[in-house]
Amino acid sequence: MQLSKMSSQASNKQGKSAAEIIQQINVKNAKLLALTLVIGFVIYHGVLHLRYGIDSCKWLLSDGRYKGDQEWQPYGCMMHHYSQTDTRRCLQYLAFLGKHNHFVFIGDSRIRQLYTAFLNHLDPQEDTTATIPPDQHRSDLSFGDSKLCLRVQFIWSPYVSKHMVNDFQNWKNKDEPPSMIVAGSATWSIKDSNASVHALQEYSLNLTRLVQAIDVISAKRSHVLWTLQEPVNTEKLHPARAMITNEQIDMYNKAAMEILQHSSAQLWSSSRLVAQGNLEESQDGIHLGPLALKHDTQILLNMYCNDHMNFNDGTCCSSAEPYTTLQVVTFSILGVSSVLSFVLMLRRLLQKWRGTAQVAYSPLSEMRQQQLATESDIYTLVTSLARMGIIMAYFFLCDRTNFFMKENKYFSQVSFWLPFGYVFALGLFFTEDSRFTKVLHRDQTDEWKGWMQLVILIYHMTGASGILPIYMHIRVLVSAYLFLSGYGHFCYFWQRGDAGLVRFFQVLFRLNFMTVTLCLCMNRPYQFYYFVPLVSFWFLMVYLVLALPPQVTAASSESNPLQYLYLVLKFVGLFSVITILYMSEVFFEKVFVTRPWKALFVTTDDDIHEWWFRWKLDRYSISYGMVFAVAYLLAQRYYFLDDNNHSNLFSPGIALSATLASIIGMGSYTTFSFLCRNKLECNEIHSYTVFVPIVSYIVLRNISGVLRTRYSSFFAWFGRISLELFISQYHIWLAADTHGVLVLVPGYPVLNVMITSFIFVCAAHEVHRLTFVLMPYAVPSDWRLVLRNALLFLGVLIPIGIHDGMF
Repeated sequence: MQLSKMSSQASNKQGKSAAEIIQQINVKNAKLLALTLVIGFVIYHGVLHLRYGIDSCKWLLSDGRYKGDQEWQPYGCMMHHYSQTDTRRCLQYLAFLGKHNHFVFIGDSRIRQLYTAFLNHLDPQEDTTATIPPDQHRSDLSFGDSKLCLRVQFIWSPYVSKHMVNDFQNWKNKDEPPSMIVAGSATWSIKDSNASVHALQEYSLNLTRLVQAIDVISAKRSHVLWTLQEPVNTEKLHPARAMITNEQIDMYNKAAMEILQHSSAQLWSSSRLVAQGNLEESQDGIHLGPLALKHDTQILLNMYCNDHMNFNDGTCCSSAEPYTTLQVVTFSILGVSSVLSFVLMLRRLLQKWRGTAQVAYSPLSEMRQQQLATESDIYTLVTSLARMGIIMAYFFLCDRTNFFMKENKYFSQVSFWLPFGYVFALGLFFTEDSRFTKVLHRDQTDEWKGWMQLVILIYHMTGASGILPIYMHIRVLVSAYLFLSGYGHFCYFWQRGDAGLVRFFQVLFRLNFMTVTLCLCMNRPYQFYYFVPLVSFWFLMVYLVLALPPQVTAASSESNPLQYLYLVLKFVGLFSVITILYMSEVFFEKVFVTRPWKALFVTTDDDIHEWWFRWKLDRYSISYGMVFAVAYLLAQRYYFLDDNNHSNLFSPGIALSATLASIIGMGSYTTFSFLCRNKLECNEIHSYTVFVPIVSYIVLRNISGVLRTRYSSFFAWFGRISLELFISQYHIWLAADTHGVLVLVPGYPVLNVMITSFIFVCAAHEVHRLTFVLMPYAVPSDWRLVLRNALLFLGVLIPIGIHDGMF
């Protein structure tokens, strides 16, 4: 009896402790944990930079791994894939700046391979190896192109000997030495000396004689790379080369590292890792295969060109972009808010400590109450701006500096479908009953937005845009967002008839607050965050259609059936305007490049084609949503369907027919996405057919009362912050403006994704909360104050934007 009593007490204690732990798992504590992780990673990466430096060129040349389909991933930075066009453009630009593009490859036959691979990249039509006669394989070679101010040399120097030392001394004495010198040798010394210790000592001595010349050449802004020797495939080696073992190569590499690590030479050790992961391609066991040569050429071009070309997907050897006046002003305001917030928080703590808060027990005068209310408003405003400032500082640190690392995205079927299946398994696990029964009720639309957003995130993370069927289905998801936007805004106006200025600016603020803040902090044009300009523009169109007289609402149409005709005419007018703009791209450009709104629709290079592409791709989607809303509301009014209970929408016969039609509709679009030949062809048809899978999904999701009244709380939670997730991913989950992936935990990709995802979701949720906290300050309930705030914002933004060239 006593034992059972003790065991029950123990179980009760365990139950209480478990309940206490569960209570601590909430959004607030999750955000505190995310902040702690960020601070920890700032310290961790700060220590890394203090110890190893922040030069991403060293990362590019020192370390890396194979990833995806045998693609090379440098350590901590992103490597741009240079096409022949990119390479020639880089060389032309540098020639325009007055730089002489002079490349020298000096060493043995392995270095000659790099020389020929480099030339083959410049002109793939010409097989450079075939142009070298057999009797000149041990001769100096040269190539030139006057248009590019380009000269590429190979100097045969299989030993680190007096001959190589003299070449470096000659370059040292020149006013303009070669732009890049790629040197390396060891295998001939090992072979000819039969791996003797004396040869290794002589190799080290001659390397020491190169140090002074290398330092002088590097001081003249030339790159001197010493290529560490790649391993050999002993199974394929000729018997005459049997003494060239990987142990001997390691000894020579060790000697080179010990001597040159204190010089200005850049030790190129990643080439060794590239070859090591691809030894089976080597034909004779000692020379590199085609894939390794391709990666080595790309590494050289990234080192030489990235800082001048500023490709978004090439962060290796690329400097951070300069600050703008807008960035300085914005961060100054947020910084001042952070200081004020700290002062106000200290003041509150001191008041609490002194016990002044206890005066609340005594009745307060009306003036004192107003004073306290004002102080509370100021405190809320300042602390909210301070929180936003901390989040924006994290955004800036992640994507506008080289402080945190970045990696390229590589697609594989497993990397896409595995998280896809995992996310949907979680979503189905967290299902519960909804208190709503209507078609497309709030819980259901939040769920829809949530799972769509998670799929889009997986799509962006894995770089799946090159797979046409996946790309087309993602296009459907983006169109579905716009469809829901049209549906939601029409239903709101139809039922409430609120087309006031306050409502208009509230919606625009909710949509644009985070995006505009990012534009100011991250120095990116508004059009860069393409979805927000798109949904904001179409909301404006919906507002104009519904707000312009005669206004058609549920009440007015019930009392006057003629209102339906007005509504039809408005829709016809909207479709006509869209079609006219689409039929003439010239007219479209004239409309949208007109000042003062031009800055909203062009990219940094003053190009409007990105907006034209996004606009025409979903030009009818929001209209489809409005038309569907009309059909649904009228069907409700005239009792064609009843969704006020948990029963099915239609009779069994109609329900079965509608279900089959919907399955056929979704299957037809999927078939179309597999059969169309290219993105251009698919995109042209997409805008006319996208309503089919969207309406089909709505029918399948709502026709059954059981399905309609259940939803996934997991997906719905993400759906409520879907806009913030979509925008935040650009800088703190992905990297380099979505072209890469942010790396906080180098070397552990799965753990890194888990941690960056957690921080990213917490930041998005906090921005979502801050948006609603700050909205009453930016958009008060009085329309006159709203206009005042809008004019003040434009009055500050436009002059600074003109100074920075935005307007």
